[in-house]
Amino acid sequence: MITTTTRQHTLRSHLPGRPTIRAASTVEHQAMLASRLTARDKWLLALLHEHRVLTSSQIRDATFPSGRSARQRLRDLYLWRALSRFQPFQQLGSAPMHYVLGPAGAAVLAAEHGLEVKDLGYRHDRAMGIAHNQRLAHTIGVNNFFTSLIAHTRHTPTAQAALVAWWSESRCARHFGDLVIPDAYGRWRTRHDNTARTVEWFLEFDTGTESLTKVGRKLAGYARLAESTGIATPVLVWLPTSRREAGARAALARVHAQLDDPRAVPVATAAADLLDPATPHPSPADSVWLPLASTRTDHAGPRYRLADLTNAWPGLTPPTDPTTEHGEPQARDLAAATPYRLPPPNPIPPPATPNRLTRGQR
Repeated sequence: MITTTTRQHTLRSHLPGRPTIRAASTVEHQAMLASRLTARDKWLLALLHEHRVLTSSQIRDATFPSGRSARQRLRDLYLWRALSRFQPFQQLGSAPMHYVLGPAGAAVLAAEHGLEVKDLGYRHDRAMGIAHNQRLAHTIGVNNFFTSLIAHTRHTPTAQAALVAWWSESRCARHFGDLVIPDAYGRWRTRHDNTARTVEWFLEFDTGTESLTKVGRKLAGYARLAESTGIATPVLVWLPTSRREAGARAALARVHAQLDDPRAVPVATAAADLLDPATPHPSPADSVWLPLASTRTDHAGPRYRLADLTNAWPGLTPPTDPTTEHGEPQARDLAAATPYRLPPPNPIPPPATPNRLTRGQR
């Protein structure tokens, strides 16, 4: 027999310690966040604004030293409404928690740049709408490609490599959307014997749902972009399996051979199942990339590391200085960003803020 009852309004109340959306927008709440948000927290807010959604494991790999520290900090940011989260349905097991920019986090970003929240184009319902978007798996896959590169840099200090630019699909669409819309744009810089090398690329992330013919037809758009800009930028196609890669290379080779200037569109492919699971932090920086031959017959050659791909295209003009003072690649400043759009965040996360000193330790 039920001897006690719970009032209905108690069931509807928000989580203890978590303010309502309206309370999170008040001056008092923003003042509280000013004393608690670190540089790494604000970097994460900007990253989520740019790339929409990241899983807890991606955030951990990109910037936290351990899963425990990531869970604790993400919980705090969630309770402060700097972040919002959801957990998509998964038939077997449990999916990781997915994080998006929260209303308080959007207010912090806007205030940092002297803007109103509405000027960011942010709405909480739209941010959470990615939970039901059919492209959620694709977006998570693209973001995992780049966060694994960031993790490769963090956990392999001897590599002398870093991801210095990472543009989202929406930013690429604003710059190149009249010709082609890449899934992302990136730059990878390595240093060896005081010599820096940089490779840039447009990413085409394939999940296996598109027809291979459609994958090949995308090269025509990149050829038009190269013709209009005079810049030959490699196109990297990431596929789920080696079998899928073999079929995609055949489709790509047919279209590539028919381009007016195939050398203006360098192409390389790789498959996720080529990554060695025995390595501590496998990533697309490993030796998994196979350039596409410029002839009609595609002869398979050696696999390249991401940093060495420029060796496969000797005539490729090296990129200019990777970033300007705002982090925007100079060679890609082809169209002015729309007003009130933030610059892309630096992919390199800031160091963790040391713990506060107590009065006796000062």
